[in-house]
Formats: sequence, C-alpha cells, structure tokens
Amino acid sequence: MSTSHSRAAVASVCATALTLSGLLVTGVVAAQPAAAADPVGYQNVRINEVTSSNSDTVELYNTGSTAVSISGWKMSDDGFSPQTFSPSSSTIPAGGFVTFNSPKGLGDSDKLVIYTNSGTVVDRVEWATGGAKPAMARCGGDGTGAWVTATSASTFGTANASACPSSIPASSRVRINEVTSDGADTVEVYNGGTSAVSIGSWKYVDNDTAHSPVSISSSSPSATTIPAGGYVTFDSGLGLGDNDSVFLLDGNGNTVDSVTWTTDGAKPSDERCANGTGWFRTSTTATLGGANSCTGSSGGGTGGQLLGGGGSLTSGCTPEAPSSTGSVPSGTLAWPGGADVTIADDVCAFTTSTGPEGRDVSGLAFDPANPSVLWAAKNKNWLYKLVKSNGKWVPDASWSAAGKQIRFAGGTGQPDSEGLTVGANGHIYVTSERDNANNTVPKDTIMEFDPTATGSTLTPIHQWDMTSQFPQLNTGSKDDANLGFEGVGYVPDSWLTANGWVDPLTGAAYNPANYPLHGSGLFFAGLEWDGTLHVYGLNSDGTFTTFGTIATGKVSVMDVTFDAGTQRLIATCDNTCGETHTFMKVNAGGAIVPDVTYTNPAVMPTDNLEGFAVAPPQTCVNGFREAVWSDDGIYGFGSGSSSYGHAIYSGAFPC
Repeated sequence: MSTSHSRAAVASVCATALTLSGLLVTGVVAAQPAAAADPVGYQNVRINEVTSSNSDTVELYNTGSTAVSISGWKMSDDGFSPQTFSPSSSTIPAGGFVTFNSPKGLGDSDKLVIYTNSGTVVDRVEWATGGAKPAMARCGGDGTGAWVTATSASTFGTANASACPSSIPASSRVRINEVTSDGADTVEVYNGGTSAVSIGSWKYVDNDTAHSPVSISSSSPSATTIPAGGYVTFDSGLGLGDNDSVFLLDGNGNTVDSVTWTTDGAKPSDERCANGTGWFRTSTTATLGGANSCTGSSGGGTGGQLLGGGGSLTSGCTPEAPSSTGSVPSGTLAWPGGADVTIADDVCAFTTSTGPEGRDVSGLAFDPANPSVLWAAKNKNWLYKLVKSNGKWVPDASWSAAGKQIRFAGGTGQPDSEGLTVGANGHIYVTSERDNANNTVPKDTIMEFDPTATGSTLTPIHQWDMTSQFPQLNTGSKDDANLGFEGVGYVPDSWLTANGWVDPLTGAAYNPANYPLHGSGLFFAGLEWDGTLHVYGLNSDGTFTTFGTIATGKVSVMDVTFDAGTQRLIATCDNTCGETHTFMKVNAGGAIVPDVTYTNPAVMPTDNLEGFAVAPPQTCVNGFREAVWSDDGIYGFGSGSSSYGHAIYSGAFPC
C-alpha cells in the first residue's frame, strides 16, 4: 500500500486521437483555452481560502489534472487596480495549493479578483463585514464547495475540511445549476437543502469587473425564495458570452457559488451533472427549471463528471486520507478516453474481519474469458469476484458475497495481497509484499489460486517466493517491507514472440520452448520500491525462471496489466506519480520500453488509486470499453463528498 494526497480534477475535452507507436485510436484529450496568451488549465484554478486578518493571505487551488503556471498573474480588491503578487510557487500542481499575501491588504466588505497575465478573470469572491475573519474557506470540497466563514485560518496550503464549521448554513446548499449564454442568457439556481432559502436580497455578476452586481429579484422572472429541492431561473441583465462567469452573492455580499466557462461552453447550456451537486459539463439540451439531463459532451466548461455515490459510512469504516503526492512525469498526455467517471460500488463494500475499516482494495483484473467478471484483491488477505448489478461492481453472491480469505501455502499467514492477474488457465495469480501477521519482514511471493475451489478460504496450488532477490526491503522496517510486489500482469508468449522480444537469458529471440514447464506466458511483477518490472516464468514444479528487470520510467508501480486492445503492457502508478499509466511496447531492438504515459480522467480524485484494469476489446461499444480503478484508501474527495467511502470507479477507454 502506498500513501498520497490531493483532490479532484476537472478539464475540458475535445475530439482528438490516442496515439501509440504503430496504433491509432479515436479518443478525447484536454482542450486548450481559447486565449493563446493564457496558460493551459487556467479555468481550473479557484480561490480556495482568504483571510482579511493581519496577514491578508490568499490560497489558490488547482482542480485540474495538469500543473498551471501563474507567473505574472495579478489580483485586485474593491479599492485598487490589479497588482502583481508573490506566490509561494509560480506553478500550482494538479490538485495542489499556492498561497500569497495581498500586496495592498484586504478588509471587511471587500472582494478579491484573480487575473491571468493577459488580464482574463480567473476567479472572484466577495465577503461582508467579518466574513473573512478568521478566514473564508470553501467548505464541502476544495475548489468547489460553498464559501463559509472558517473556524480558523490554519489550513492555508492544505485542505480546508479541518477549518470548516460543523454546521454549514442552509444557504450553502444553494448552487448555480445551469447556465446558457445562447440567446436568453439564463441562469438556473438550485436549492439542494431541506428548507426554503430567502434570496430576495441576493445578487449575481459576471466576470466583467466593470459591472456591478444585479439583484435576482429585479431580474426577469423575479424570485425571492428558492423552495427546498426547487429551482429559480432568471435572465441575466448583464448578458453572458464566451469565456465568461457567473458569481452568485448572498445578501451580505458573500460569494455563494460560481461557474466559469470557455468558448461555446454554455451553448446550448452548461449544467451540473449530477443535478445540483456535480461538476459542470456542456449539454446538448437545456433543462432550465428542472433536473439536468446531463446529455452531451464534457466540453466547454469545467467539464468531466464524477457520477453516483452516496450512502453513509458503516460502523468502523474509516477512509484514509492520501499523502506524499508526487508530480506527473514529463511528457505525460491527458487521459485518452471519456471524461466522465462513475462511482461503481456500494459505500464501505469491502469491510472484512481483518480489515473492518473498509480500506485497502488494490489490484484489479478483468477475466479475459468472461469480461463480465472483475477480480479484486484486498491487501488484508481477501479476494473478491465482482459482477455488475445496476451499474455497480458488487461481490458475486454465488461465489462469496463477503469475498474469500486467502492464505499462504499450507494455510498459514495473512498475505498482504496487492496485485492480481488471470492466467491462461483461468487461475488467479496474486502477489504479496509481506505477511501481515509479521509485517516487518518482506515476503514477495506470487500465489496461484483456483477460483473454482470450494470453501470460504483459499490456499495456493503453487507459491513462488522471490523475497531473496530484494534484500533492500529486508531492513526490519515495516515500511520497507511494504514496498515490494505491488502488481502483477500475465503476458502471453504469443505477444512476446510476435513482437520480437529478446530473451535476456540467451540474447536471442525469446523461444518459449526453452522453458517447457512455464505454461504459455510470463508474469511481470511491479516493484513499488523503484518502479521496476520483474519478469518470471512460473514453472509447474514450483520453481521459477527469472528473466530480469525492466525500467518503466516511474518511481513506483502499483498495478500491472496486459491490454489486448492496445497490445501494450500497462504499468500503473497512483498519486505517487501523479495518477499515471505507462504503456510499454517491444522496441526495434527487442527490449520492452515505455511507449506513452497517460493521466487519469481529470475529474477523478488524486488518491491511492492502486488498481487499474481495462476491459477486453470484445466488450467495445461505440468505440469505447470500460476502464476501472480501485482506491486503496476509499477517501474519494474527502469527508462529506459523494465518493467518500467508495473504492471502485468506472470510466471509458478507447477500443
């Protein structure tokens, strides 16, 4: 298990192509902002926390999947023209924070506007007397939540949750829900709370800083109250255009919510998906005054959507916040598949007797012979057979609704089961880093299980122990022992021979016949310690052949999978490497090398997403197939978010 830290990401998408060497597949990647002078991803930067006490500190947060340069950016309040500021860093990493002190000071009944180096408005917030003392912070999600007066000013540079009040006002459930800049220039506001909210004194304003806020009650149609679960729509008296924003202000001048979009982003409309809670996406149909249809692309606005979720944490289920987030490797490309992602399991679905906190779902693998089955490994010695039910991956009750516990050979120990793959014989091969009953000592093994075996506990048919190959892990430290085999992928001999892989043991083209006991493929185990792949032939007599080490270009590897669709071996890394997947090929010299690296969909949280699998190509529909991820910490976007307590996410990958 690895640990890391960060939040959500959102990005616009446009049609383009997924390019692997010798392969071209239609897909989607992040679009460039309309103004060439503005940095890529500037729309994803949000003011996240402000204090007008003493230090007059401002925090910016990047909700996007790529770093954003803020060099030359400026700020203003309600009394001075835009001024440059000195941030703690000139670049905001994906899911990261930057802070700075206001060059002119901030006061009561003030406002803050952030501009790019070309003068484009990025974000804006206003507050009334005392509103930013000790601080104003987004509560309910960094970069997305409602503005609330915080209980302290101690969270600058970190997530806001710990400074948010325990009781958030009813007005904080009010959201801008849909906007159209096509003709009528209409704004829809939704009340997701359980009581009506008076908006008779509320106002709105666009991103033109020369415009004064306009009262909602004076707009057409006029409204003074939003009922619980209800909508209010009004036509903007300021006009709305391309590359514009709407800021919703309460009667005290505090910013309640905002939305920013790029060219054509609000045509025919930009709407929250899911209705009232999610991120904005461009829709093919406006649904003003009613629930959002969420049809169309994730273009224009802050596109991409994390859908589903919900439910309450069960007793003892305790998600684990990520930490130690690393940077995205240079040259990484945006996710080539669909921008939308679905939460695809029930909340706290993986609680067990050895893991009641519900965490530690790691490796994932589709069954090539039956793609309706997804296998999952839980670190604390459990194996799950998952099937689809109402759009969710749930334990197959006919196999075991509670999963099956696994043991080492002889029926002993508690394997720290991290990775798994399905062999040509249909058996499940699981890696373990150590015995959790003796967790300071490494035990890097690959175990073979027959999934048709009866009983609630499985013991290996074969077990191969490679521990002695990694003395650097045997230091007496449980942390070092926990950096062993994190993932494993079965690679068929046919791919290796067809692509001219050179056998490191002979220096000649790989000939499977030289290894008569190994079956019909080799196993590539990913080492979390340094991101290398270790290649093995697993022999039926319990011995194994070591074919050497392959560099992935990553500092760590959390999962390994062979994808028949792209004909690539995929090495996955979680937040340690910026949530990335490196596709490996056999080059002209017969070596397996990195080909291209992709990020996750921008909307996904930056967590311990240790498991990754792509459905076999025979499942393709309209050019896409399913991709799934597992969150080892079930943290999602944090406490109070719809993803909190969930482990499985589902998205779309090109065929």
